[in-house]
Amino acid sequence: MLNYAFRRLLSAIPTLFIVVTLAFFMMRLAPGGPFDQERALPPDIERNMLAAYNLDQPLWRQYLDYVGGLLQGDFGPSFKIRDFSVAELIASGFPASLKVGGLAIFLALVIGVSLGTLAALRQNSASDYTIMGFAMTGIAIPNFVMAPLLTLVFGVYLSWLPVSGWGGGDFQHLLLPVLALALPQVAYIAR
Repeated sequence: MLNYAFRRLLSAIPTLFIVVTLAFFMMRLAPGGPFDQERALPPDIERNMLAAYNLDQPLWRQYLDYVGGLLQGDFGPSFKIRDFSVAELIASGFPASLKVGGLAIFLALVIGVSLGTLAALRQNSASDYTIMGFAMTGIAIPNFVMAPLLTLVFGVYLSWLPVSGWGGGDFQHLLLPVLALALPQVAYIAR
């Protein structure tokens, strides 16, 4: 089993390399640039900004610098938020993501195992068919559909929960994202 997991991890390396390469070249070859906005920048300022982000280098040099930085854990500077690196921006949002993801996994395991056990103990009963019906529905609805539906119903129509913001991670602000992540997983686990 450990050997299988190791082989799967090794096979992910070429896939990651291909994804990184495609993403890099698609972003660099797309029309426009990171500093094209509503107002055109004066040429000397644009030249200085391109030099500051090493975008004045040939494409092959930019690519080698980018991949070299990734291998060292340096994702480079943010084009959008000045004076911040991408790693700093990821690190600032990581605790919130960890909290939401951890709660979603916990909720999915507790509810999914409970419902799956209940359905297994009462096979061919109304509760079994109801649970499995909800499980199949939950499997069919992906997270990117579930999240707007939950937001629309509980945030907009009923106004029970806030639809945006972190709120310091209080219960009301956590409930919608945790449910949106957990419900499809509950369905898979219960099934």
